Amino acid sequence: MSYTIAAFYRFVSLPSPDALCEELRTTFNESDLRGTMLIADEGVNGTMAGSRSTIANLLTVLEEKVGLDRAEVKFSFSDELPFKRLKFRIKPEIITFRRAKVDPMRPGKYVQPQNWNALITNPEVLLLDTRNVYESELGTFDGAITPGIEIFSDFATYVRENLDPTKHRKVAMFCTGGIRCEKASAFMLQEGFEEVYHLKGGILRYLEEMPEQASKWRGGCYVFDDRTSVGHTDFEGE
Repeated sequence: MSYTIAAFYRFVSLPSPDALCEELRTTFNESDLRGTMLIADEGVNGTMAGSRSTIANLLTVLEEKVGLDRAEVKFSFSDELPFKRLKFRIKPEIITFRRAKVDPMRPGKYVQPQNWNALITNPEVLLLDTRNVYESELGTFDGAITPGIEIFSDFATYVRENLDPTKHRKVAMFCTGGIRCEKASAFMLQEGFEEVYHLKGGILRYLEEMPEQASKWRGGCYVFDDRTSVGHTDFEGE
């Protein structure tokens, strides 16, 4: 049996995260759904796996409750369930950014995967990997600067200590699924960087849509499940 894996997030103001959490638990506790979803006042963030029909049911609920756009969901497939448990968790934030207060509703400019190669080969553009050091060591884009941070909340400190808005006028950033860049790009704009771009849908969307022979990606993309990493071939659909 092949399982569908869906990675998604949605920044949206939720009036009652607890009610949504309880509804999801009631609906899916007895199903084959596995994975973790974070729920906060600012939205939802999760990577979930299950049968095709179960994932379809989940996305229907999220479309109705939080306005999740299915076109923004990143799909991959596995012969085994990559998660052992089902968890719905209430959190203060769906992506932690402790060093500064940012508005994720005001991010940088999105760049579609098909336009990404042209942007990052521009010599005027600083290419920045926003992920943790162990993720970057497994794989990254050609020419990317890797901050070497241990946790994402250290990103703000790295930017303030190593980058200069007067010198680095054009910045292109990327992360696994796009969610970290929502806050990272918003932060850099607040810090005075003029042009901040980020890869729409993250590395996962790029691996899914970009032909391997044209790819600027090197190595594997770290994912937080039993697969450890994925590459272009993991997104060849059924």
